[in-house]
Amino acid sequence: MAREPVRVAVIQAAPVIFDRERTIEKACRLVGEQRGRDLIVLPEAFVPAYPRGMGFGTLVGGRSAGGRALWQRYVDNAVQVPGPATEALGEAAREAGALLVVGVVERAGGTLYCTVLYFGRDGALLGKHRKLKPTAAERVVWGEGDGSTLTVVESGFGRVGGLICWENYMPLARMAIYEKGVEYYVAPTADGRESWQATLRHIACEGRCFVLGCNQYVTLEDYPEELTRLDEQWDPARATTEGGSAIVSPYGDLVAGPLYGAEGALTAELDPDEIVRAKLDFDVVGHYARRDVFTLTVDERAR
Repeated sequence: MAREPVRVAVIQAAPVIFDRERTIEKACRLVGEQRGRDLIVLPEAFVPAYPRGMGFGTLVGGRSAGGRALWQRYVDNAVQVPGPATEALGEAAREAGALLVVGVVERAGGTLYCTVLYFGRDGALLGKHRKLKPTAAERVVWGEGDGSTLTVVESGFGRVGGLICWENYMPLARMAIYEKGVEYYVAPTADGRESWQATLRHIACEGRCFVLGCNQYVTLEDYPEELTRLDEQWDPARATTEGGSAIVSPYGDLVAGPLYGAEGALTAELDPDEIVRAKLDFDVVGHYARRDVFTLTVDERAR
């Protein structure tokens, strides 16, 4: 018997940069506009922002006073998990009746992490994933996650999980998520390049799962001058992104998007039986796995 379609929404938007409370308000409003969806996804580091183009006054062997002040602003607006921000996002998920996936900058002690949070239809925080390997200058501002947050959650309509941005170029990390039976693979990102579309489509083909890629859409007008003047390294040429959010089928075909050049929401009704049919000829953790040749060991202890 055919299963009910899964109604999804991928929201491409800009945060209120480095302002947690106003960004949470915007996120809740955007989620509310998608009431009735089964799954709603918001971008990487949406709360309080992906610090695109910023250097925080850091050089090898040196830091600046302005960069430290900018860092403090970022820390002060990061998200405690759990805390008031997660309560507000959970309430938005509950009111929308959806499983909500949202990227935040998480504060734990004196360290920040690029984190994705999963909220259930009842508003409960189901789990989180911390980015395993921040890329390049991201390592200045974000710590590394560990194997304890390679999260896939059961939603009632299917298993939802994924990785953040360039973690998706880590083959063994992808395999760890596939091993958990992911069916709806979320890929929040800050990569708006055309080549990212190839990544989303490859993951869909490889994992035989639906892939929901979600990016921000940010313009120079979104940056408060009071922030950018603190960072003498801020590069406006690298501070914007045109988006590129997309929804991809288990065969690697585009279902919706990519969306460039605007804020907006991509929506679709996905047929869960496509996941089953797509595994006739390829199952990366089943009949194509060759476990007599290959093994994967994942350390999921909290470190």
